[in-house]
Amino acid sequence: MTDGFRAALWWRREQEKIRCLLCPHCCLLEPGETGKCSARRHERERGLVTLNYGRVSSAAVDPIEKKPLYHWNPGTSILSLGTVGCSMDCPFCQNWRIAGWDPALSLASMDPEDVVRSAAKMESRAVAFTYNEPFVWFEFLLDASRALRKAGLSTVLVSNGMVLPEPLGELLPFVSAANIDLKAFTPEAYRFLGGNLEAVKNTIRTLITGGVHVEVTFLLVPGINDDREAFGRMVQWLASLDPRPVLHISRYFPARKWTVPPTPKEMVDEYCALARKGLPWVYPGNTGERSETRCLSCGALLVARREYSIIENNLDSHGRCAACGTQSQIFITELPGAD
Repeated sequence: MTDGFRAALWWRREQEKIRCLLCPHCCLLEPGETGKCSARRHERERGLVTLNYGRVSSAAVDPIEKKPLYHWNPGTSILSLGTVGCSMDCPFCQNWRIAGWDPALSLASMDPEDVVRSAAKMESRAVAFTYNEPFVWFEFLLDASRALRKAGLSTVLVSNGMVLPEPLGELLPFVSAANIDLKAFTPEAYRFLGGNLEAVKNTIRTLITGGVHVEVTFLLVPGINDDREAFGRMVQWLASLDPRPVLHISRYFPARKWTVPPTPKEMVDEYCALARKGLPWVYPGNTGERSETRCLSCGALLVARREYSIIENNLDSHGRCAACGTQSQIFITELPGAD
């Protein structure tokens, strides 16, 4: 168990100050100062320390579809863990109390081997680091991912993608799948949200070229990222990647400081139709409606879902279409009950 304090990785001294080199903010901290993420602090005698090592704010067993991951081990369950802190400041954040590290939060303690034991107890073959931004948990995330890999279990990230290339490269060999929030496609919108568009694009590109299964979520928020021209450029950019990632276009609901009405369902449908002109796999999110994945070869139904539940699955244990035998783009390590 741990009190959360641990020597941080990825920083350098600049005279009496410390420069954090984990995310694009590159916070320059006086002694006693804490970074924008609320999770890393300059202590005069110790250098940069992480404040949340092994501290857990949230833990649950979720359907993999809730991450959302639709093309990675469909129908399975995943242990989900979150801590506190975040590298962005989205006014519509649903999890703002843990993202901002509300002092009233009660935090449990875990070590990396506890993560492995918990996954085994829950009969989960993977662990998702989610709820808040997992990269601000970097030291624990790295240690836990190494322990999971040693135990034959997978690491999944649900992230805003705000990390510099060097720490991302250190973690990359231990990540199996990720859902990255691509929150907008203009630098101005990202500045408003406290982030960096180019850094997020680099994270998505690096994960894909590194062999990680990547799905992207675009939360459609009226008044922030609903510019159709910018959205079209985002789709073109995603379509230029190989393989092209799955795109989830999710409906926003008012939260925290953003109080405009929820995204109309018709708007989500419109943006999904626009995205499908460049991407083969586009799904609406937060609408409560049925979604389908069909075989690109014969058109047969592969998987049907409603919200987070699989209601029809026509894949064999290797991810092939049951109708024509073509290998789908849905990654399966093992289907429950498969021969």
